[in-house]
Amino acid sequence: MKKEDQFLGKHNAPKGNLEITGPQLFGHPKGLMTLFFTEMWERFSYYGMRALLILFMTAPIATGGLGFDDQTSGAIYGLYSMFVYLLALPGGWIADRIIGLKKSVWYGGIIITLGHFTMALPGLLALISGNHEPKGDLSGVDLYSFFLGLILIVLGTGLLKPNISSIVGQLYPENSSKRDAGFSIFYMGINVGAFLAPIACSTLAIYDWHLGFGLAGFGMLMGLIQYKLTGKYLEGVGDPVLPANEKESKQRSKLIKGVWIALALIGVIISLFFLGVFSIDPVGVAAISNTLIGIVALSFFLYVLFLGGLSPDEKKKVLVVMILFVFSSIFWSGFEQAGSSLNLFADRFTDRKVLGWEIPAGYFQSINSIFIILLAPFFGAMWVALAKRNLEPSSPLKFAFGLVLLGMGFLVMYFAAKIAASGDLAAPSWLVITYLFHTFGELSLSPVGLSLTTKLAPKKFVGQMMGMWFLSIAMGSLIAGRVAGGVSGGTAEALSQMPNQYLLIVYIVVGAGAVLMVLAKPIRKLMGNVH
Repeated sequence: MKKEDQFLGKHNAPKGNLEITGPQLFGHPKGLMTLFFTEMWERFSYYGMRALLILFMTAPIATGGLGFDDQTSGAIYGLYSMFVYLLALPGGWIADRIIGLKKSVWYGGIIITLGHFTMALPGLLALISGNHEPKGDLSGVDLYSFFLGLILIVLGTGLLKPNISSIVGQLYPENSSKRDAGFSIFYMGINVGAFLAPIACSTLAIYDWHLGFGLAGFGMLMGLIQYKLTGKYLEGVGDPVLPANEKESKQRSKLIKGVWIALALIGVIISLFFLGVFSIDPVGVAAISNTLIGIVALSFFLYVLFLGGLSPDEKKKVLVVMILFVFSSIFWSGFEQAGSSLNLFADRFTDRKVLGWEIPAGYFQSINSIFIILLAPFFGAMWVALAKRNLEPSSPLKFAFGLVLLGMGFLVMYFAAKIAASGDLAAPSWLVITYLFHTFGELSLSPVGLSLTTKLAPKKFVGQMMGMWFLSIAMGSLIAGRVAGGVSGGTAEALSQMPNQYLLIVYIVVGAGAVLMVLAKPIRKLMGNVH
């Protein structure tokens, strides 16, 4: 799970009184429970669908899947993950400028629900018709509902995800002693949803893939219902900023028209695609997108450094953000393989039989959440204890540790892949240990990333620098999907090469961590008074 979820919106609370006002539950605003369950169900829908996504794409048509090859499936998975993070930027902008945070969460949840139910449509039609037998070929309904559903989920998540965390921040007065605890409770909701979803949705997917997608949509629907029923506890927070004068009112009207025009254009493009006017090569689009993200990121940092009107001290800090952008992308390119290459490894090369019952591959997607719930308090206490002894590592060193630990996880996968390449099934413990190391890495790096970005960013570029952090995750997610197509062992040749592919990932990730360890002291000097 992404620890940056815990930090979103922390800098948006109202100033003034440190006391919490309004209805409370166990010393926290009751609105926190509204947001806790909304986010829990949203993450249930997201991670439930994600646990099935690449398995559904690569499953043979005869078993109800799409029958895509590994490269195409990995590219689609990567593009989907990328856009989830990219659209958080316009989603936050729409909330700030037009409809407010609360309505953004509401409308985003509705769009997500429609997306999941759209993906479930072929299964619902089969249920109505009474024909549950997998077809021997793909119909237009299968493909159209799949791609349209993904697009809707991406749009809805971009609208909901950044804004619900910001509302949490607004529930507490700035510098309130309970604020961090509130975010920790909220963050637990993320992991509870992410833990339950893969198990529940994968269980239904045994009978029909689309039932699993439908359950994910039902989860988001439950979140919407409770959000509406308990919305009274959010009164006074997350409302839109109304225009102060006629000039601002006209500007707002223009923005609204611009958004509708953009949505209309998206609708036209989607329609033309479905009508067969043009086709899209996911592998080619993924490659181009990687290049474009790199160019956009480099151009932005160069602009800020040379044309941003910054002081020498601010330029040094921006340079640190630029360096960490690169290492963050490398980390997420490995970590985000959980839902792609590691999910396929669980499906194809892991002995999942227990007492005659085969564990669904998607169950393994819950392991990271279990470890996060168990280990996050330990890591927090460890950093505090080290800080008291002046032994706490610097932020760049924590980043480096995260990369090395991630690499150790893929080293475990190297040995598991050797077993698979020899023709045997690997024990489930190989994946469990891999996810344990990856969780160690996430807890070392992820809490630092967004927090450090907000501290290092020049005041007039804070929002944009936060956008760059999410852009690094988007880039890493896209790379993860592309890499998954080559290390999934879908053919005999790919299977024989799989151990070496995992070993290459180890060299890249651990090598990046080692480089960052060497650079840690110079980077620490560039950071100045920021810790």
